[in-house]
Amino acid sequence: MQASADATKECSWSSWKCQAMDLLYWRDLKQTGVMFGSVLLLLFSLTQFSVVSVGAYLALAALSATISFRVYKSVLQAVQKTDEGHPFKTYLEMEISLSQEQIQKYADMAQQYLNCTLKELRRLFLVQDLVDSLKFAVLMWLLTYVGALFNGLTLLILAVVSMFTMPVVYEKYQAQIDQYLGLVRTHVNCVVGKIQEKIPGAKRKTE
Repeated sequence: MQASADATKECSWSSWKCQAMDLLYWRDLKQTGVMFGSVLLLLFSLTQFSVVSVGAYLALAALSATISFRVYKSVLQAVQKTDEGHPFKTYLEMEISLSQEQIQKYADMAQQYLNCTLKELRRLFLVQDLVDSLKFAVLMWLLTYVGALFNGLTLLILAVVSMFTMPVVYEKYQAQIDQYLGLVRTHVNCVVGKIQEKIPGAKRKTE
């Protein structure tokens, strides 16, 4: 029984992963275009209005569409003297509640990510590995300049644009990108090696 449940979870995760990959790689231009445009429109709206205003406008737009459709179908049924029932009957009868197993699964996943994050932060801030802590410090120093140039919402917009463009670019120019990334990685490893030689205690312990 447990093996069957694990197999179901694995299939569900694989299905979601495949759908995400298809979305990011523009396998279906219409679906990806609608998703990409909707997310960008939402984020650009948040740059001009507050979260409350954007949420209220979205709710009003959805209500206007559903109420108009409901009235239209009611009038149409009255004119044609038909009884098709509620136009959203299928969606009203659809089960949307989360089961106890699903809630437990998502809670376990969130707990696992949280524990891993806390352990990694403890390792970095308490300098378990000097090189990794120095890398983290350099990253935080660079982020101070990024934060001075962009706010969080701008970074989120750039992240969304990168998510929907970088996979396609990498797929098309994978050989060239891998070549340059290899050169950068080699240079970084050389710099780190020199730092490890000059700073006492910076060398990793051999296991």
